[in-house]
Amino acid sequence: MKDENQEIQMDIEVATEEPIAESPEEGQKEPENAANVQSTLQLIKESASEDDEAVSGTLTLKQIVGGDYLFSLVRHHVWLIMLIVLITTIYVGVRYQCEQDVLEINQLEKDLVDAKFKSLASSSNLTELCRQSNVLRVLHENQDTLLQLSDQPPYIIEVPEE
Repeated sequence: MKDENQEIQMDIEVATEEPIAESPEEGQKEPENAANVQSTLQLIKESASEDDEAVSGTLTLKQIVGGDYLFSLVRHHVWLIMLIVLITTIYVGVRYQCEQDVLEINQLEKDLVDAKFKSLASSSNLTELCRQSNVLRVLHENQDTLLQLSDQPPYIIEVPEE
């Protein structure tokens, strides 16, 4: 237990660079050390404060060129800047996606027109091949004489409805 206390005391001595008093004679140095530590902590707190003074009405060239003015402006409006960046990113992304969709729609419309033309050409070829004169010509070319063109008109059979 005593070894642990000595190690802690040595760590504290190294951190403060002044030994902690073990005897009553050195005990009088302790308040001075505590005052130094307190003043040092106070200086650190003051320098680390995030409350910058507002930019005064008189700007110097040194403040502008040094970036003090811009830094304080950005620091006070960081959330607004982040919101603007987010909205701009979303805007660019949506616009890019819209352009991609328009290109795809144009390509699909072109494919649809091509398919309509192919369908029209196929329908025209089928109509031509199904004509009676074409069918008879193909039958005569194949020497199929069992089928002939009828000389009589078709006879209509009437079925009475019940």
